[in-house]
Amino acid sequence: MRKQGMAAGGKPKYDGTCRDKGLEKTGDAVVRFKAPLGGTTVLKDVIKGNIVFQNDELDDFIICRSDGTPTYNFVVVIDDITMNINTIIRGDDHVMNTPKQMLLYKALDAPLPTYGHVPMVLGSDRTRLSKRHGATSVTAYRDMGFLPDAFINYLVRLGWSFGDQEYFTRDDLIEKFSLENIGRSAGVFDQEKLLALNAEHIKATPIKTLATLLIPFLKLEGIQAGEGAFIESVIETLVPRSKTLQEMARDAVFYFADTIEYEEKAAKKFLKEKALEPLAMLVAELEQIETFTEENLEDAFRAVMEKSGLKLGKIAQPVRVALTGRTASPGIFEIIAIIGKAKVLQRLEQAVDFIKNKSESVE
Repeated sequence: MRKQGMAAGGKPKYDGTCRDKGLEKTGDAVVRFKAPLGGTTVLKDVIKGNIVFQNDELDDFIICRSDGTPTYNFVVVIDDITMNINTIIRGDDHVMNTPKQMLLYKALDAPLPTYGHVPMVLGSDRTRLSKRHGATSVTAYRDMGFLPDAFINYLVRLGWSFGDQEYFTRDDLIEKFSLENIGRSAGVFDQEKLLALNAEHIKATPIKTLATLLIPFLKLEGIQAGEGAFIESVIETLVPRSKTLQEMARDAVFYFADTIEYEEKAAKKFLKEKALEPLAMLVAELEQIETFTEENLEDAFRAVMEKSGLKLGKIAQPVRVALTGRTASPGIFEIIAIIGKAKVLQRLEQAVDFIKNKSESVE
């Protein structure tokens, strides 16, 4: 019947052979809904506007299969009526199911719900979002370190707008969201925009809350950390540069490490023989300081600059690599204040030994 309908230039549908035969239900028969042959079914969609369907294009669709199991279009109507659902918001890939469901509501003498069909979410290549576009489940994004409020914010903004505002708290969305402002065109899922928005939500989250959220991510990096002043101080230095909790945890590892592992490029560029003298000078200056403050740390670095004749950058970068293992990090004075005198001196001496050993191996 489907092939014949298509061959005749019509729609592939059931031709109504048994429509008026009054057949009894048998064990191997399907049950079809007797749909109207003429007129129209009008979907009043709060997002797309009115959509008119010609009833003669709808067939007597199956509501119960031959094995006795009900079909989707039938059970969702029964389910929604039973639960007193009055508003149905779903993807616009369901639009073609809606007229059939509306006919079932009418046949069951049940009030129609309000319908709204939202545009689909597309991948960066503007095809329907799927596994090949990357992470596909909410839990996957949670495990990548995205905050719940940031993810909700981003998903809402994919198909809805409120002027030019991008950042919303959950309370903002509850207050301002309306079906009328949902767009009619498909949204494109952009990972970079999600990252940028997540970074904004991280900045807006209280430090104590971030500490609780970060601890499981640190554990995955092999760091056993507890809540308190130390981890909060660490987080304060990382918040401005962190896009996810996963990234923050990775950037925080050096604060907790007993020994520092140097990135190969960083060590090759900055832990060289010419850095030995200023590093040794800094160790000597810091050993004389009882309590690290920004002021006396500046004095220590200034003294090294005067004695060595080097500018701050030539001293700071080897020190940064010595303390963190890499070339990018929070401010050096912040790091020194947090990890404390003992660890700072131990790491600077480790760097001095590293350079000496490297020099000896070259000789």
